[in-house]
Amino acid sequence: MENKYSYVPASFYHQEYPLSAIRENVEMVLYSVIAVSLPFVLGHPQILVGAVVNCALVLAALNLRGKSLLPIIVLPSIGAYLAGYIFGASSYALIYLNPFIWVGNALLVYSVKELYLAKGQNRALALCQGALWKSAFLFASAFALYSLGLIPVEFLTAMGIFQLGTALLGGGAALVLQEVKKRFLAG
Repeated sequence: MENKYSYVPASFYHQEYPLSAIRENVEMVLYSVIAVSLPFVLGHPQILVGAVVNCALVLAALNLRGKSLLPIIVLPSIGAYLAGYIFGASSYALIYLNPFIWVGNALLVYSVKELYLAKGQNRALALCQGALWKSAFLFASAFALYSLGLIPVEFLTAMGIFQLGTALLGGGAALVLQEVKKRFLAG
């Protein structure tokens, strides 16, 4: 697929292996439904919900292209906000964090696409770099919002070390699932 938009990195159009348009759309819907509905279905623990969402993000990075990535980048935090379970009474604060979470999710997706798919770097290393970028960005954003009195202190841990852990756990699971998927479903 050709990059029609100069502001979208060319790596956003890379895939680990080609998918038909129908299969790509099915995967986009599947990853998005899982990510947005998980907070409603599981609610807690945050580490499990976050790991599954990050697994979907990394699978999307490996398999989807262009605008097909947008739902999986934005829907998980909207689902968490609407469900209101993950942070209990403090879930209202997600409204302030949502745009930053979207950027964090995009950083993880971008790192896998750019470093692994476009530049051929080791995929585990690309995942680790993306997890670090995502968690560092989210922690810095949460710290700024906390300093402004917009979010409670518990978000500092949730947007820091928890983000790193769930990105690594979920991303690692995605790499394993992708290998299984390539072996049995690719082609």
